[in-house]
Amino acid sequence: MSSPIDSPAILITDDDRAFRETLQSVFAPLGFRTYLAADGVQAVDVVGTQDIHVALLDLQMPRMNGLEALYRIHAQRAALPCILISGAIDALKTLPTEAYSVVSKPVSHKRLREIVFAALHATYSWGSAWTLSTPPSLPDECD
Repeated sequence: MSSPIDSPAILITDDDRAFRETLQSVFAPLGFRTYLAADGVQAVDVVGTQDIHVALLDLQMPRMNGLEALYRIHAQRAALPCILISGAIDALKTLPTEAYSVVSKPVSHKRLREIVFAALHATYSWGSAWTLSTPPSLPDECD
């Protein structure tokens, strides 16, 4: 278990820029430092240079997919919670045990916040009751 964190850092990895920016707009107002990556190669680089606390990884991306990125990230930082997001979850023969969670698109912002907060709490004992509630200014939309 790592030390407590004041301002968690989230890595949002997806080849769809609009989706990355949408998720950034969900987490930044909650006090997250957000890092964006367009593919798995960039995600691995960010994890190697920044203090990331949780990573969101799209499953299907160019250059390096989310599953390969997950394995490479865990080779660097085994305890980093990684959440896979994809519209093609059914294509996986088995769900990777290395992933903290696997979420299907379209994804509910509220559900994704809950999973991210649960990952932070489980890994770093971070968070309190307020973090698990849905802020009224952030509607529960799907992408």
